[in-house]
Formats: sequence, C-alpha cells, structure tokens
Amino acid sequence: MQMDKTFDVVVIGSGASGSFAAKELTERGLDVLVLEAGRAITEQDFPSDFAGPKEKGIQLWARARAAVTGQPIQSKVAFYGQQQRHLFVRDSDHPYSTPPGKPFLWIRGKQLGGRLHTFGRVLLRWSDTDFKAASRDGYGDDWPISYSDVNPYYSKVEELLEVRGCPAGIPNVPDGNFAGPSKLTAAEADFKEKTETHWPERKSISWRYMPPNIKRVPRPILAAQDTGRLTVRSDAIVRRVLTDPTTGKATGAEFIDRQTREIEVVHAAAIMVCASPIESVRLLLNSAGGKHPNGIGNSSGMLGRCFMDQVPNLIMGTIPDRKGNEIDDTLPPDPFYGITGGIYIPRWENVSSITNSEFLRGFGYQGTAGRLFTSPDKPAKFAFMGFGEMLAHRDNRISLHPTRKDKWGIPIPHIDVEMRKNELAMLRAQSRAALEMAQNAGLDTEFVGSCLGIEEHGRGAFPDADWFSRWLVRLNFKSSMSIGAAIHESGGARMGDDPATSVVNSQNQCWDVPNLFITDASTFPTSGCAGTTLTVMALSMRAGEYVAKQMAAGAM
Repeated sequence: MQMDKTFDVVVIGSGASGSFAAKELTERGLDVLVLEAGRAITEQDFPSDFAGPKEKGIQLWARARAAVTGQPIQSKVAFYGQQQRHLFVRDSDHPYSTPPGKPFLWIRGKQLGGRLHTFGRVLLRWSDTDFKAASRDGYGDDWPISYSDVNPYYSKVEELLEVRGCPAGIPNVPDGNFAGPSKLTAAEADFKEKTETHWPERKSISWRYMPPNIKRVPRPILAAQDTGRLTVRSDAIVRRVLTDPTTGKATGAEFIDRQTREIEVVHAAAIMVCASPIESVRLLLNSAGGKHPNGIGNSSGMLGRCFMDQVPNLIMGTIPDRKGNEIDDTLPPDPFYGITGGIYIPRWENVSSITNSEFLRGFGYQGTAGRLFTSPDKPAKFAFMGFGEMLAHRDNRISLHPTRKDKWGIPIPHIDVEMRKNELAMLRAQSRAALEMAQNAGLDTEFVGSCLGIEEHGRGAFPDADWFSRWLVRLNFKSSMSIGAAIHESGGARMGDDPATSVVNSQNQCWDVPNLFITDASTFPTSGCAGTTLTVMALSMRAGEYVAKQMAAGAM
C-alpha cells in the first residue's frame, strides 16, 4: 500500500531527535510526517494511583519480577521505577546479538517520545572541551563544528523545555538559558562543601534538568502539531529508506504496520533519520541497493563503525545522622514520576591540559544524596553514577546479523563493542575517585563497582534486603554495568569534514545522499562524558533549520 500524499520531509523517530526536527521543520512551513515504530501514548500510560515510591531507585524485587517476565535486559537499567515498566521494550520482541564475552545492554522504549519518558531529564551543554578534544590530546578527530555553532540551538531547546539550573561558570559545562533555579539538598550541599574544600578543582552543581511534562506528549511534538503541518503515524516500523536507482537520492520510506504487518510506502522530498544510533545504523545498512550497495551513506565504509557509549560505574551507601528522604520543593512533585533533581560533578581531569596521564579524556558523576526514597526511620541514602568518555575505535561497530531476523522480517543488529585499555584505566580511576570523595564527605559507602566487579564496604551492598536479593545483586552486578548501562550510546554514522572518513557533514547531511539527514547521536565523533540528549536536540533543530532553508532556496 502507498500513502497518497507526498510530504516535504519524513522524520523517522519521535524521541529527542525526531521531535525537535519535526518542530523546526513544521514551524518553518514544511509538511512533515513522523514515523514512530512504537505505539501512541495515552493518559493511562502515566497513572498516579499506584502503590509504592514514584522516584526511581534500585527496587530489587520490582526489577527481579520484570527480569523473569520478559525484560531481562531492560530490568538492568541502573535506576528503576516499577511504574515505568511498560515504557521499556519487551526484550524477546526486539532481539539483537553480541559476540561471546562482549555484552552490551541496549535499554529502549518503543512509544511516541521514545526514551524521553524514562531518561533522567538531565540536560547538559557540551563545550569545545568535547567538540575539539582531538586538538588537545591528538587522538581521533575533532568535530567539524564548535560550541559557537551549537550555542544558539542549546538556548532554544532550553527555552522550550523550561530547563532549570543555576549558573556555575564552569567552562567545560557551559551555563544555559535557565527558566528558574534548581537546588541541592542539605546532604548534597554538605558533600559539595567538603569536596570542593579538599579538591578545589572538583566542582559540584545542581542538576540542569527539564521538569516533567504533565501533557506527556513531547513538547516539540505538541508545538509541531499546533502548526497544522504535522502528521504522526505510530506503529510504523521503517525497514528501508528508498532511493532513486539513477541519482541515488532518497525518495521515501518503506515501513511495516506493527499491528497488521501490512507494508506501506511514503514519499518525500527529504528524509531525516532520528531513530537512535543502533536503529538508525541498522536502517541505513538494511537500505542497501542501487547506488548504495553497502548501505546508504556507506561509501566511506564508516557506517556502523566507531560506535561508543560512556563508561559507567556506580557507588551507593547511606548518610550518617540523616534519615528518610529530603523533599525537593523546587517544583511540585510529578504525580507519575515524583520529585526530580540532584547533584552533578563535572569532569575535572584533562580539561584544558593533561592533568592525568593514566588515560585520555575524563569522567563526571550524576547522582543524588538524601533524595532516594526510604522510610522515615531508615538512614538517608546516596547514589552516584560515573560516566567516562569512551574513545572512538573503528572496530567497535554495529552490523546486520547475517541470518537472524526479528518478527517483522528485518535483520537484527549485531553489536560488537568493548572497553579497551584507555577505558579500563579510566574506569579504575572513576571508581577510586568516587570512593575517596564519599569517604572525604563522611558518607558510609556500601559498595562501589563497575563491569570490573563490585567492591563492598561497611555493611555491604543493600544490607537491609533479603539474602536472595543480595545474592542476585552480587551475581549480576558486573553484567548490569556492561557497556550500554550509561544509556548514552553514540557514533556509527559519524560527522566529519571529509567524506572519506565520515558519514555526514557539519549540517548532519549525508555525504552520499544530499536529501537525507541523520540527527541522533549516531553522528557524534566523540562520546563525551556529559549526557548526550541536549546536544541531540540542539543539532536536530539546527539541521531542521538548514533543511527548511535549502528547500526554500530550491536547493533540495
């Protein structure tokens, strides 16, 4: 079946990337179709009358139940909210493969808005510490853009989402366009004071975050709908980008209705691929044919290569002389998500010069102290997750499995990625620094660990849990901290200034197909150590603006 209407642009995906692409395109006068592989969302997806804490945490029994009832991978997400279970995929419906001994945790959501419904909502700007890292340490490639290119779009995203935050004057985590302040709990403020007194270079700031959206449909999608120029088609699993056999240009998309299994085709003047790194690479590889025998955008042989995530570790424990959890009154609690906010420790190693020669690049931490839900008579808790920069390596890659297909007949992705010497050295330093900061602040650490193992202290990991839950934690800890646990995957369709070594140019435009754009984190040449989401949103707006201007000029 073929849809009758030809659109100006088809956007594939409705999450952080696709939603902002749709907003920018429609507000500039273009007719846009968003194809979302997952289902639509309704008010019933966000109930407020459930028992138990709303705030995400460890929730051992809840994730154990999820693991044995269809979500063995999704249940390993570092911070879990049982009420959000339906917003993660059922693993058996969405298989992928990895080589023996190289696990990868692929945490996903298949619904309108994608992972916007489950991520931590922390939105941090990157800086030229990230965009120009290679110029300082000589490894890999710089981005073909700089902070000044992205800065205006960061501000636009922050304004729409009403991002909260406090100016801090830290160059490698630039201040944003904040709608209002965020705050630290008393326990977080105490940690900040003690850490900065002992290590002046180790700053602590309150989260820069977007408040929960009570309308639930992503705000940029709502803005695009207000123009009257957006069509959203959910349950549309795109399996191929169609191209002209003579010119090689994109002509449309072929998708499968998730419910009926009917194959449909839609045509457009331009295509924007915003499906998330693994899915976008999978789609482009599966679109091989005609002028693109090895996949769309793969004339360089780089499609799928230099795939990355950030390097994760975790530390948890209790806070002496504090009980229960502090209520953050910065904003009213969300009836589904509960309270939000926390503390962020930006990268301090190897920022403007080499300060630690054990490894290239660096790491930061995101977490909370005093916020995690616990009963009023129990000690208050702290938890910090570390995120280290993973270097780009050609052989960390995504490919198509040669024989296995999913239930819709599409080859499943094969994910071959591993930490190498630099990441392992960083991970050891990451865990060591987390522990020393906790000890310096007088916190009682229960455990610190990563994929290298769990190191228990004091009363050990989850001392108040039953013996079986504690046994499960110890058994599964290393695998739960595998690559992918950071949920900041990037790379695979890298941006560059040379078509021989990259997939897209500085405008997120595919070198091989000038009317095809890729705007999710697959285009990142480096992984950074701060969250990727705000940069994805900003680059999607920037690319959407470029597409609209090119169309207006008749250049596309």
